[in-house]
Amino acid sequence: MSPINRDSDHLSRLQDYYARYRVWPSYAQLGEVLGLSAKSAVAKFLHRLEVAGFIQRTPDGAWSPMERFFERPLAETTVRAGLPEMVLDAADNPVLIDSLLVNTPSRTVVLPVKGDSMRDAGIYDGDLVVVERGQVANSGALVVAEVDGEFTLKTLMREDQLWALHPANPDYPILYPKQSLTLFGVVTGLIRRYNKP
Repeated sequence: MSPINRDSDHLSRLQDYYARYRVWPSYAQLGEVLGLSAKSAVAKFLHRLEVAGFIQRTPDGAWSPMERFFERPLAETTVRAGLPEMVLDAADNPVLIDSLLVNTPSRTVVLPVKGDSMRDAGIYDGDLVVVERGQVANSGALVVAEVDGEFTLKTLMREDQLWALHPANPDYPILYPKQSLTLFGVVTGLIRRYNKP
C-alpha cells in the first residue's frame, strides 16, 4: 500500500504560517509547522514544492515563495445570491488575487476609504480601493482625484464640456472644480474584509 500524499495539507500549513507572520519559517521550525518529524521528509517536501513552482532558492540559499504559492482556489460555478446552488470542487482551478485586481503593479496603489459618500456604489468606510495611476479615465469611471487641493473618491462625469465628480450618496453635493481637477488614478478593484480578527 502506497503512503498517502499529504503535500496539499503541508502546503496549506505553510501558506497559513506565511500569511500570519509574513516571513518564511526557519529550517528548524519547518518540521513543526508542517507536522513532519524527520528532516529528510521536510527536505523532500521542499524539493517537491520547488519542482512544482511554489518556492525557490534565493541567491543566499534561503527559501522564498514564488507567485504560485499565493494562488487561491477558484470555483467553476458562480455562487447565487438567491436560491442555493451546488459549488463544484475548486482545487484544480487556482487564481491569483492580484491577477483579478492589478493590471500594472508599478502603477497600482491601494487606498483606504474614509467616509460614506460612495455608499450607494457599494463602497463603504474602511474599504480599500485598488487604484491604477496613469490610466485614461472616461466619463462614468470611478476615480481618485485631487479637486481644488483635496483628494476624493467619486464618479467622474462629463457635463456640458466640463468635468464633475459625482458622489453615490444624496447627502453629498456634486463637486465642480473651482480651480483645479487632477486625476490621481482610476479604481480597478475593491477589497473588503469581513469578520476581522
